[in-house]
Amino acid sequence: MKLLHIDSSILGDNSASRQLSHSVVEAWKAAHPDTVVTYRDLANDAISHFSAATLVAAGTAAELRDAAQKHEAELSAQALAEFKAADTVVVAAPMYNFTIPTQLKAWIDRIAVAGETFRYTEAGPEGLCGGKKVIVVSTSGGLHVGQASGVAHEDYLKVMFGFFGISDIEFVRAHGLAYGEEVRSKAMNDAQAHISQQLFAAA
Repeated sequence: MKLLHIDSSILGDNSASRQLSHSVVEAWKAAHPDTVVTYRDLANDAISHFSAATLVAAGTAAELRDAAQKHEAELSAQALAEFKAADTVVVAAPMYNFTIPTQLKAWIDRIAVAGETFRYTEAGPEGLCGGKKVIVVSTSGGLHVGQASGVAHEDYLKVMFGFFGISDIEFVRAHGLAYGEEVRSKAMNDAQAHISQQLFAAA
């Protein structure tokens, strides 16, 4: 079994999403000892943003690419291969200004490839990655669940992974982290309890 672990927070050791995503991966490994983990730290080893250069590299024959184009093509190919190979994907997704970190969006842009993770048919788009499980660690400074505005970064991830054909999406949440130490502590403890008591209850 292969698991892809994605971190995207810029806060390093102070990151709640990093702490929780690592707890999820450790719990998964305990439940599935045969798991092989691939790790990507999108903040410390950032993937460059999708650009005209990315498109040019993709449209240029491999033997004709210059060094920059080869680098662009390799970034895309590696990110896509890791995602397609994974049975389970753990994504740490802190909310930044009501959306996901720009580093995480850059990764998604590299794996959203027609003919690879989705395709268009006469009946409309079809996801090609069904059968995977995605666990999203959702963190935020504010409290958004149940509010009229919803949790925008979670909604975006649901749409994107759903577009890839993935319906098994589970969330581990720690919200209200900026509301003081008491609220933060409770949110983190509740998330850890969810990981240890509910997330892998059937494992």
